[in-house]
Amino acid sequence: MGTKWRHRALPAAPLVLALLAAAGCTGTPDAKPGPTASPSASGARSVAQVCAKPTAGPAKAPAGAVPVDPGVVGDLAAKTRSNPPNTTFWLRPGKHRLEPDRYAQVMPKEGNRYLGAPGAVLDGRETNQYAFSGTARNVTIRHLTVQRFVAPHDEGVVNHDMADGWVIEHTKIQYNSGAGLMAGARQQVRASCLRGNGQYGMNAYKTGNSIRDLVVEGNEIVGNNTGDWERRRPGCGCTGGIKFWAVDGADIRGNWVHDNRGTGLWADTNNNDFRIEDNLIEANDGAALIYEISYNAVIRNNTIRRNNWVEGRRSAERGDDFPFATVYLSEAGGEPRVRARTDRIEVYRNVLENNWNGITLWENADRFCNSPANTSSGDCTLLVKDKDRCARPGIATAPLYADCRWKTQRVDIHDNRFVLDKSVVTCTVKCDRMAVLANYGTYPHWSPYKGGRVAEAITLEQHNRWHDNVYRGPWKFVVRDPSRVLEPGQWQGTPYRQDAGSTFQARDGG
Repeated sequence: MGTKWRHRALPAAPLVLALLAAAGCTGTPDAKPGPTASPSASGARSVAQVCAKPTAGPAKAPAGAVPVDPGVVGDLAAKTRSNPPNTTFWLRPGKHRLEPDRYAQVMPKEGNRYLGAPGAVLDGRETNQYAFSGTARNVTIRHLTVQRFVAPHDEGVVNHDMADGWVIEHTKIQYNSGAGLMAGARQQVRASCLRGNGQYGMNAYKTGNSIRDLVVEGNEIVGNNTGDWERRRPGCGCTGGIKFWAVDGADIRGNWVHDNRGTGLWADTNNNDFRIEDNLIEANDGAALIYEISYNAVIRNNTIRRNNWVEGRRSAERGDDFPFATVYLSEAGGEPRVRARTDRIEVYRNVLENNWNGITLWENADRFCNSPANTSSGDCTLLVKDKDRCARPGIATAPLYADCRWKTQRVDIHDNRFVLDKSVVTCTVKCDRMAVLANYGTYPHWSPYKGGRVAEAITLEQHNRWHDNVYRGPWKFVVRDPSRVLEPGQWQGTPYRQDAGSTFQARDGG
């Protein structure tokens, strides 16, 4: 987990607007943690501004619902214990509290529903670690604010135990330590505000299992990683607006992901079959999107702007020539043998505007199953179940030579618009790059991937293609290693033959 490098105005796509307007996700943000005031400046009037104005819950208790009294400490947990599964609870307006014990928490029963009245808040008072926990399936939480819980590092406040089938809608999960929300299989998170949490807005991780069929739709994901964990634990790879681990099948659509400290959306370690579409991703300190040692994804119709200004600039100022990317595909590619809705990584019909760098395709030649250099040291590819097979002498021959490493392959980047105005980004160098590259393999001593083999493969042999794109601004192209920087004509010429059918306008701006 973690990558080789340290992580560190155009309208949104029409489908974003339609989805979010239908969900009632309109309004003006009431808290702006970073440089982006509102998407409305670009004409994107109906982006998911749900932190300011979430859809209100029922003002009266629905028929058959159990009312919960904010004036009685621990009333929600007590009534959950005393009522059967499939009970609906209606939280009255006001601030609800649990018992003043760090382990006091609500443990739902299967099929329970928790509905907040307008103004209903479950407040952990910086005392309780968890809000909702346990393994009960098919729990629903709607119209509720959950705040000021103090989950430990890597743990979450809502759905702490990663139960399956939960639905989180029209809910604010904010100002908590750790992750605001964990995830289980078939979880749906819609039209909710994940704001100002200490580590992640959501940590999509399930102990000992993969998560299947995750939906994240129409949410505002803003200002997370207030604890600045990448500085506290350099190279931990443990932050993001949302972090995804071993998720098999995810639809991430129509979200406004902005002003997070670090990466906006980060899929790390054996994720597969993602559709990331119709999102507005902007003004995150680091990359907008990282897809790392993972498989098969469609990334389309997203508006991605003003990302990576903090981390990209920091890397340039320290003299690092690595092309720190706004969309970073690290040892991630298409694999037909892993079942998904596509057998490639397809990146198309996106607008990338005034980010620090563009798209980087990367492979670390020293990172493979059973290598001490593999930062995901306990994991192997989805093609090899037993990492101990990835050793001498077998790893040097087929099929293990290919299957023991995650490969950036079958990436198809087309019909995108890339805009860069250096006067907007306020940079002079190292913010203007697309890249496809690898390091020189050196480690461990028994590695069959030493030398320039991986750099040659990712650049020329693994079916990674740019074509039919539009470029506005002084773009450059890095191939094989950071020292080889090409102008557009060289990029399009022999031997690379990239960006056939693309157009270039070299002046800044669009």
